[in-house]
Amino acid sequence: MTGAAGAGPAKIIDGTAISREIYAGLKERVAVLGRANVRPGLAAVQVGDNPASKIYLRNKVRACDEVGVYSELHHLAADSPQDVVLAALDQLNRNPRVHGILLQLPLPQHLDAERVMQSIAPEKDVDGLTWGSLGSLVAGHAVFEPCTPAGVIALLERSGVAMDRRHAVVVGRSVIVGKPAALMLMAQGATVTICHSHTRGLADHTRRADILVAAVGRPRFITGEMVKPGAAVIDVGINRLPDGKLAGDVDFQSARNVAGWITPVPGGVGPMTIAMLISNTVRAVERAQQ
Repeated sequence: MTGAAGAGPAKIIDGTAISREIYAGLKERVAVLGRANVRPGLAAVQVGDNPASKIYLRNKVRACDEVGVYSELHHLAADSPQDVVLAALDQLNRNPRVHGILLQLPLPQHLDAERVMQSIAPEKDVDGLTWGSLGSLVAGHAVFEPCTPAGVIALLERSGVAMDRRHAVVVGRSVIVGKPAALMLMAQGATVTICHSHTRGLADHTRRADILVAAVGRPRFITGEMVKPGAAVIDVGINRLPDGKLAGDVDFQSARNVAGWITPVPGGVGPMTIAMLISNTVRAVERAQQ
């Protein structure tokens, strides 16, 4: 692993600072497109009033403004019928000003989430979650990588953490994070083990990981005793505790005394998800121009 980090205290991987570096590069690319009279456009569709989604979307709009990307938000009532949601997405698919579409999850239970998600045009799937995008990722020819796993890889790369010939353990098997993260780590040359909350002897797996990605959705599930000394620990989880505070899937205080690198919550993976979303939107325009 690059660098000489041993057992903690871990180097804190600052996702906010790294996302700023990415935005600086995106500004230059947006400026180049502007000289060709093209401005990237991102549309977000929210169904309902999920408070966490509102925060994410507000941060997305702020980041778009900073980079120079046009953005618009389409808010639909929580009880909107499926045909109304599909019609809204179809309109965005045909809107030439919109190059990327974000469907904010979760959707209300009465909607067929898979059908709604798959209605997004492949060339505008900047979240990387349609079957076409995921299939291209499996085939090794990804067009739009899912944003959160892409953020994980960017954090590791920009922190000098080697992935080639390393053992990575991903705790979590969701199609949004766990599975694509494993594929992307393999593409970087890592040997990957996928675990989850029901894995027998989970700690035996995690203690062998040079790179540990926690995406299981349980607060402070990964403790310091489950971390290999000097490992890079990437905490994807964001959980609201009863007292209103946020906590990741990793017990930060105990893990930072063992790990070589660790991401905080908040301020780790979260800012990178938005940065990757905007990066994919800019890429969508560049692909269309080519």
